Amino acid sequence: MTAASETTDSDALPAHTRTVLDAAIADLGQGTRTWRALTLGQRRTLLRRLHATTAAVAEEWADVAATSKGLEPGHPLRGEEWLSGPYAVLVALDAYADTLGALAAGRSPLDGIRLGAAPGGRTRVRTSPLSTADAVLLSGYSTEVWLQPGVDAATARREAGLGQLHPTEPAEVGLVLGAGNVTSIPVLDVLYELLASNRVSILKVNPTQDALVPVFERALAPLIEPGLLRIVRGGGDAGGYLTRHPSIAHVHITGSEATFRAIVWGTADGAGSGSEREAGSEVGPVSDAEPGPEAGLGSGGAGRAATAEREPVLQVPISAELGGVSPIIVVPGAWSRADLRFQAEHVATMRLHNSGHNCIAGQVVIVSRDWPQRAAFLAELRAAYDRAPARPVWYPHSEARLEAARTAYPDATWCGGGDRMLVETTGEQASALETTEYFAPVLGVVDLPGVGQGFLDAAVAHANERLVGTLGANVLVDPATQRALGAGLERAIADLRYGTVALNAWTAFGFLTPTATWGAFPGGTLEHAPSGIGVVHNALLLDQVERTVVRGPFRPFPRSLSGLAHGFGLSVLPKPPWFVTARTGAAVSEGFTRFRMGGDGIRILATLLRAFRA
Repeated sequence: MTAASETTDSDALPAHTRTVLDAAIADLGQGTRTWRALTLGQRRTLLRRLHATTAAVAEEWADVAATSKGLEPGHPLRGEEWLSGPYAVLVALDAYADTLGALAAGRSPLDGIRLGAAPGGRTRVRTSPLSTADAVLLSGYSTEVWLQPGVDAATARREAGLGQLHPTEPAEVGLVLGAGNVTSIPVLDVLYELLASNRVSILKVNPTQDALVPVFERALAPLIEPGLLRIVRGGGDAGGYLTRHPSIAHVHITGSEATFRAIVWGTADGAGSGSEREAGSEVGPVSDAEPGPEAGLGSGGAGRAATAEREPVLQVPISAELGGVSPIIVVPGAWSRADLRFQAEHVATMRLHNSGHNCIAGQVVIVSRDWPQRAAFLAELRAAYDRAPARPVWYPHSEARLEAARTAYPDATWCGGGDRMLVETTGEQASALETTEYFAPVLGVVDLPGVGQGFLDAAVAHANERLVGTLGANVLVDPATQRALGAGLERAIADLRYGTVALNAWTAFGFLTPTATWGAFPGGTLEHAPSGIGVVHNALLLDQVERTVVRGPFRPFPRSLSGLAHGFGLSVLPKPPWFVTARTGAAVSEGFTRFRMGGDGIRILATLLRAFRA
């Protein structure tokens, strides 16, 4: 969408479509009054109703989502759609309901939650596990939210609640432009708009999720019936019309930086990256040109130059989650053969989950060229990357992006039948890998010198300075090396300029944890928004957030017992169900979700037994 084409884009919409969109927004105007009239207790009751309606369609939701991605019944990776779809929404609804319950009783959502100090004058909030169920099902994993430097514990407790601290203030009508890759994202974004900002929403679903609209309408009926939500379909022309509608007070998008620029500046400059994630589907006719190094998320030099002296065409505030190139820093240590194999499968999962069509997919593995086990680790990584179950590369334009990567790296290794690319490179050759979010099964390995703290510090600096985006970073380090690094490891975590940092875990665990926050590292602007502006999820409704830190077990059960005495946590999972190599991952992921649907303790025991056969 160019500035000159704005009127044309709107006029291109059929009159009937404009009438439907206008009517939906008008309905939401009444919804703002309804929301304002609800007490905190009534809002909590509403969330409980949403839990019931979501549970009622969970099986259909997972089935439609999996089938739409080419995962037929019986496919071992169908469990991804249980966890990243209805499971994520159910646990979020429970967490938000707990927050509203605390506020309704006159308490802070942080009452009873442990707060402590983090490096650099920060306060950390222990955000999971907060229940016995989480402590058992996800044993060994935890999350904490670090607040911005200078925010003390008393302030954190006092300000937790965001919009729900002032529930009677006038509500607004916002637009949510839904993501096309992960099915829970549009729903979670709608919930956060409503609860963090008292903002009712018109949700425009990405065309890749059109098949789920009937499921969404039934799951979200308690929001739709009183006019708190309207769901519409459409392409870029409908998105463009909605972003410029005079009754819209705020826009939220999960998508590409090119689409973000099109919304804010009315320009398709650098739009090659728009096809990376949204295929130009959200707003305006974004180009389908494929990404090269110059179009990488966060590099955006051409786009920023084009907008530097221009007034934004968007007249309302915007928040966004825009992805990025995520590092996986492998800290050298003395690893067993089992460690090498497990962590290789871990890295393969970070890239191959959802066929690589994730904003948080790991893309650049940073290893030490001085690590004696480097060759052994890379051999295990190639094997794990190759043996993961076959699946379609389904997201629009993915084949062309794979071809662009093939052109940039003609000597790369192709795995999994030829649709997964593994690049081992150094120096300037890594430029395309580090500046292009491929949003496809492309994984790169970059060497740096050093061991110990020297390597870790160099890897952190490399990730901060060379990789585009600030959404998430992963660090893998064995317990012995972790003990040796001590405070230096915590300092390195603080130095990583990413919205989520995962230690011995994948940052997607932070996405899946409702009481964690999800979004770019603070500092994004309209002119330059690497990975976006603001956060979502955040079911404790924390204010002045800087990042989420995820911690997980370096070793699975029973080998995790070796780290328990040193305080590194005990995992009862032999292999997490989200690993692409977990043989029982589909059944366990479904079992986890069904437990969240109804809390059947007997059923979850059977699920845990299946987990032991992963």
